[in-house]
Amino acid sequence: MADTLPGPEHVPDGGTTGPDGGAAEALDAYSRIVTTVAAAVTPRVAALQVPRRGRGGWFSTALGSAVVFTDDGFLLTNAHVVGHADAGTLAFADGTTSPFHTIGADPLSDLAVLRADGPTPTPVRLGDATALRVGQLVVAVGNPLGLAGTVTAGVVSALGRSLPARSDTAVRVIDNVIQTDAALNPGNSGGALTTATGEVVGITTAVAGNGLGLAVPIDATSRQIIATLLTDGRIRRAYLGLAGVPAPLPPTLRRRAGQQTGLRIVEVVPGAPADHAGLHEGDLLLTAAGEPMTSARTLQHLMLADGIGRPLALTVLRGAALVDVIAVPTELPSDD
Repeated sequence: MADTLPGPEHVPDGGTTGPDGGAAEALDAYSRIVTTVAAAVTPRVAALQVPRRGRGGWFSTALGSAVVFTDDGFLLTNAHVVGHADAGTLAFADGTTSPFHTIGADPLSDLAVLRADGPTPTPVRLGDATALRVGQLVVAVGNPLGLAGTVTAGVVSALGRSLPARSDTAVRVIDNVIQTDAALNPGNSGGALTTATGEVVGITTAVAGNGLGLAVPIDATSRQIIATLLTDGRIRRAYLGLAGVPAPLPPTLRRRAGQQTGLRIVEVVPGAPADHAGLHEGDLLLTAAGEPMTSARTLQHLMLADGIGRPLALTVLRGAALVDVIAVPTELPSDD
């Protein structure tokens, strides 16, 4: 008698078990998650067309995405998508189109708030990116290359990445950026990165290349920025006018200071508050307002609106001497 291979056993719910049954069920579950998220989120992600004036007065059109996040027609996108544009056009997956106007943009967090001048779908649910875990399934919804309503899926590849952002002469590091292998292409910027439950935990912001995508997280910091853009239309930040890189402290000072690194000042903007305070290139910034300065991000956290005009105590190592200075941050000028 010829040998026979065991066939799949039928189970009451219509699924199968057997050699490949478990893999098939897992694939079915994965598909159900992605299709459910796609059905829920895609109608709430708009394709943007933003007019841009280039050199010589020529106009071009920037493409991007935006996510409806309130019942009264406000949308989230990236600041680099809208640029300096006050208005543009948006289109939803059902063919509905509407003009929009820009409420406020913050290039240093790469977030912007828009308002549609026509009806919008019900909003997405905003989640909390701090609950994400590496390896977790995420779904990206956007409009890459002008292809509306595109859905890709992947996993959280890494957390806590940093993304440099620039506003005129100011450079800031966006903290805790989400890295994902869900495929992102130009036009995805401003779209939604969601969990398996459909909660939006990130606004896709950049294509890193080689299969890597990045997203600005939805967390306490970004929620505060969004709320301020809604009420004030802009974000006010304090400004010192220096740039620095982490550098190790001398071994003897490490023990005294209780920290391993400081911030080596590599640039002082002439006429800026840091310059007026007497800081120099080569100084090693140890503390600001009594807090250890171990990276540019630790200094950025002090450069909030309530720091404008408020004296800031700084301690630097200059040669072998500890030097205390007082700087008075000014308001970071807008690049409008």
